[in-house]
Amino acid sequence: MSLTAVLVVVVAAILIGAFGIRVSRTTSDFYVASRTVSPLWNASAIGGEYLSAASFLGIAGLILSFGVDMLWLPVGWTGGYLVLLVLVSAPLRRSGAYTLPDFAEARLESMTVRRTASVLVVLIGGLYLMPQFQSAGLVLRTITGAPVWAGGLLVAGVVAVNVLSGGMRSITFVQAFQYWLKLTALAVPLVFLLMAWKADGAPGVTALDEVTWQVPLGGGKEYGIYTTYSLILATFLGTMGLPHVLVRFYTNPDGRAARRTTLVVLTLLGAFYLLPAVYGWLGRIYAPDLVRTDAVVLTLPSRMIGGPLGDLLTALVTAGAFAAFLSTSSGLTVSVAGVIAQDLLKGGVRSFRIATLMAVTVPLALALWARALPVADVVGLAFAVAASSFCPLLVLGIWWRRLSTTGALAGLFVGGGLACSAVLVTITAGPFEGPAGALLAQPAAWTVPIAFAVMVSVSFLTPDRVPLGVARTMVRLHTPEDLDLDRGDWRPRSS
Repeated sequence: MSLTAVLVVVVAAILIGAFGIRVSRTTSDFYVASRTVSPLWNASAIGGEYLSAASFLGIAGLILSFGVDMLWLPVGWTGGYLVLLVLVSAPLRRSGAYTLPDFAEARLESMTVRRTASVLVVLIGGLYLMPQFQSAGLVLRTITGAPVWAGGLLVAGVVAVNVLSGGMRSITFVQAFQYWLKLTALAVPLVFLLMAWKADGAPGVTALDEVTWQVPLGGGKEYGIYTTYSLILATFLGTMGLPHVLVRFYTNPDGRAARRTTLVVLTLLGAFYLLPAVYGWLGRIYAPDLVRTDAVVLTLPSRMIGGPLGDLLTALVTAGAFAAFLSTSSGLTVSVAGVIAQDLLKGGVRSFRIATLMAVTVPLALALWARALPVADVVGLAFAVAASSFCPLLVLGIWWRRLSTTGALAGLFVGGGLACSAVLVTITAGPFEGPAGALLAQPAAWTVPIAFAVMVSVSFLTPDRVPLGVARTMVRLHTPEDLDLDRGDWRPRSS
């Protein structure tokens, strides 16, 4: 039954994505859906791509393993959109750029900054895609016994078909559908699980477990205070640096629609994130043997209910999990492919399609080669890299006119380089014990301040490298569109 549910989700994604073929004809359609997506539709699509395997499976597993401290993950992932709303969303939409490297070149007037930003987009996108493919393989193996590579290959194939067929406009339809599917796939089974829990006498976590599990800033993790605050910083500031999130704001008609989109996203994410926490708590009661795994959401229906109804609910959550893999992977693929097409190839629809294949196959190969880590941990590392690179570039680039080209480059190299190094060491050789292990596993607490400090200090030392057109660019970023200044879409010189 679970396999049937997976196949239904896959077929639905392909059929809905095929609709994009009928309405995707231009380069603008493929990159930003011709900037005609309404706030509600766009917010649903953002919810679809943002709620990845880490949200659907990982949060419940971490709450089961480490307790209430892990609630900071959904709080941070949701709160990050508030920071995005206040500081970035409307000015970024007004920039007229298609991608983060487009914005970097427009603001700093430097092809070197653009190329550096392009490399970081590909790294962050690849780091985010790997756990999606790995988790898909583990889920498919759980329900069918298929080899691990099969699930990743299935997700990569469906994503490639959807993106190749219609680009951003196509996957917008798919991702909006998948948000509501994921919400339903968690909410409906949870109603039955809570009914079963109540019928079982409403048991709670044992007194001994509760003492350790609910200790603030410490439960289950070494150096809990540092880990928690570093995680909060990464999630709050990393959201604005995720390329697949930012590209969505280019699809809005104007800055006002971008702000409205962000407000709706906050509502949709808040509604969703109430659910995994309850799964984690129920797992503490009924499935404590699943500690340090991502399987609790998939396992609880069969353990607590069983029978045909349990199988049906398991099929529903399995469908939701595959929707999470597909929607997030689609958004990441579009953002990475857009950068590769513009900066490595010649641009245009044909280049975008070639870049799509590159954006999917390389992370898939790495996912099959690299060792598997808890999905939420790997996604958290991607947030740390984004917070240490694009966050200072966007905040200072939008709000500080004295940011120089040299300062931006230095901050991207130092902040992004340190964060990437910590991530690579953690993934390939970790985890490590002691304070060094904590610093490497959660680097944002030290890499983000360093990145900001380097950008500001180097900019003060190189005032002659402030872009000549900064005054005009700042007016463009902060002037409402309804004043109708001459602001056609910006295009990179390289294209």
